[in-house]
Amino acid sequence: MSIDHWVIRFAGTMILVSLLLAHYVSPAWLWLTAFVGANLLQSSFTGFCPLAKMLQRLGIKPGSAFP
Repeated sequence: MSIDHWVIRFAGTMILVSLLLAHYVSPAWLWLTAFVGANLLQSSFTGFCPLAKMLQRLGIKPGSAFP
């Protein structure tokens, strides 16, 4: 699985987890959703994604999420 797959999977998971936490614990967890969304948006403009850099250091191969 490529870095792109991992980034998309991680972002989706974090959004769903933060929404569940916002519903059951505190609405303040929506800030996590906003952070993930803002990070995805800035990554689309700059090409820089901190998670992708970490995954690359862990040895996961780069590649496209969609063939």
